[in-house]
This record gives sequence, structure tokens and C-alpha cells, in this order.
Amino acid sequence: MTLTIRPATPEEIPLLLDWAAAEGWNPGLHDAATFHAADPEGFLLGLEDGTPICCISAIRQGERHGFIGFYIMRPDRRGRGHGIALWREAMHRLSGRTIGLDGVVAQQANYARSGFALAWRNIRYAASTPRPVPGAAPDAVQQATLAEAAPLDALVFPEDRGAFLDRWMHAPGHRALMLPGRAFGVLRPCREGAKLGPLTARDPAAARAVFNALIANAEGPIFLDLAEPNREAVALAEEAGMTPVFETARMYAGPAPKLDLKALYGVCSFELG
Repeated sequence: MTLTIRPATPEEIPLLLDWAAAEGWNPGLHDAATFHAADPEGFLLGLEDGTPICCISAIRQGERHGFIGFYIMRPDRRGRGHGIALWREAMHRLSGRTIGLDGVVAQQANYARSGFALAWRNIRYAASTPRPVPGAAPDAVQQATLAEAAPLDALVFPEDRGAFLDRWMHAPGHRALMLPGRAFGVLRPCREGAKLGPLTARDPAAARAVFNALIANAEGPIFLDLAEPNREAVALAEEAGMTPVFETARMYAGPAPKLDLKALYGVCSFELG
């Protein structure tokens, strides 16, 4: 049967999130609006005789970068070659850019064959009720503002994504906090518990202060996707009583961006980087 590939409409994004939930990816409760706003043409839907069967995101970020995620084929439609066609369409949409992705272990060899190289490992830590960590800055944590968050985000992300961050910080139920000039983070309610990301900080004490404030009174389980090379982030998660439950590889096709991994305590999302 013929596969038709086109951008998903806003009304179709919830279906893709249901597929992601079925894969165990635990999407956020309000990811449909925030993800679609990141690049309204960037979520590609594959249809077989008009029926949606697969999807992938190919998000353009600024002028030089892009990110691939949300690569899902309905289980009853696998093995027909449609996944390859969808992948090629995503790569074509991001042609001429450095392309990033967070690849699951089982697919990393396939991504390498497509020209992606390992940059670092991301580890998902989780706890039903994480405990506050010691060593937090004594300064008062405040409601985050985009003006303060954007310069911190620039440490760990290669392009300006202020419009997306503003939606991410202010989506219903999202909690965004900061230590001005030093750290900011967002706690996002998900179908199961909540995910903490991004968590970006110039120093460990600031990261710990924002982490403690975000988890206070939060309903678990809580998930934190951290960059393994940041040993301060690993120490924070372990001291909070969190344990590894999942991992991905951050991979790039094209020149890898120069990011400050010491500031990356929590990835925003595996779907968007």
C-alpha cells in the first residue's frame, strides 16, 4: 500500500502522543500544544490509504540546526519499509543543518549508519518521591522569566528557542523556577508523575536550589533526564534517591554544537533536545 507523508495537524498531535504513551515514553499532559508550536510543520505523519500509521518529528531550530524524534511505527504496520521512507523524509526536511537526536540503545547502530555520531549519553533517573538534596544555594528561588532563562538556555542549546521556552514555561500545570542569572528549571506534569526539564545551572548549588524547589510538594514519580558527563548532575540525582531507569545517546549528523555540559543538569525533552 502507498504511504503518504505530510505534516500533522494540531488536531492529530494527540494521536501521536497516544502512540508515544503506548511505547512507554510517558508524554507530558500538554505536550500537544508546546511540541506543535516548536515547529508547526515539523511533525510528519505517515498515512496508508488515509489511515495514520507512523510519525516522526523533524524540528527546524534556528537556521543551522534541527532535531529528530518521535519516530514511531504502529506495531501492526512494521516490516513494510514505510519507516525508511519516513526517515528519509525527515532527513530531507533538515537537509543542510546539523541534526541531533536522542537515540534509544536498540537503534543507535542504525543511526550511526545514517551518519550520526555519539556525543554523550543521557540517563533518565527516577524516584517515586525524591528527597531534597544538601548543598543548595540559600538564595530565594523565584518564578522564572524568559529574560532570565534565555541566557542560561543558550549555554546548553545551539539556537535561540525563546518562543518555545515561553510556551514551555507557561503551559498549564508547568512549574518554572529560577535563581536569577544562575539556574532555571521546569517541572512538567506527565501521564505518569512529572518530568523535570530543562534544568540548567551555572553552578551546582544553584542547580540544587532549583531542584529542591521544583520537587517540593510534587506528585511522583519524578523523572530527570541528565547528561551523564555532568558528574554534578549525576551526584544530585543519586543524593535525591533517584535511580537510572532508561538511557539514550545524544547523536549528531554534522558538526556537533559546542555546548556547556557542566550546565546541563536536565534535558528539556528527548523529543526536542
